[in-house]
Amino acid sequence: MIRILFQGDSITDAGRDRSDIHQLGGGYPYYAAEEIRAAYPDTAFEFLNTGISGDRAESLLARWQEDAIALQPDIISILIGVNDTWHHSGEGDNWEKNAYFESCYRGILREIKEKTNAKILMMEQFLLYTPDKAFFREDMAPKIEITRKLAREFADAYIPTDGLFAQASVEREPTHWAADGVHPTAAGARKMGQWYLEAIRPLIDALL
Repeated sequence: MIRILFQGDSITDAGRDRSDIHQLGGGYPYYAAEEIRAAYPDTAFEFLNTGISGDRAESLLARWQEDAIALQPDIISILIGVNDTWHHSGEGDNWEKNAYFESCYRGILREIKEKTNAKILMMEQFLLYTPDKAFFREDMAPKIEITRKLAREFADAYIPTDGLFAQASVEREPTHWAADGVHPTAAGARKMGQWYLEAIRPLIDALL
């Protein structure tokens, strides 16, 4: 049995039933699990989702023992960061400090390395173009670079989600993938599930 844990904010939460961590919601975790099961029909998986809507990196750090470490997954994926920008977007130039974001995220990753044997799949935060949120990019861009830096240090696999959605937005308008620029549509979540399978394959193969 391979235990895979999805962690993050509303994009991961995706309306899941929080009374049952096996209930994956309607977002990319659902589609990723579907893709993985189809690709590995003879392998038993346990999929867990403990994403919580509204979370920032500091929120994950605060609940990390109960909602990640205690579950001892074989593979844990993390998608966090958009709220570290969004929740400060109405404060003029008073964005969340990049150093604080990095410190919280680094704490999460260090805990995984020190207290579990889990492989880490990191997904970068993303923003698709919508006129009302275009200004988020000034704060999100450096935080994505922090996520990428941490991935080079800690991750066993990485999904460059922001870049992949930029590419997909050449094929179809950005709102096809995320109507508000942040929360994926069914098409966007399904696309993320496909990227997830591609990224996680080497980690699963190493466990078989």
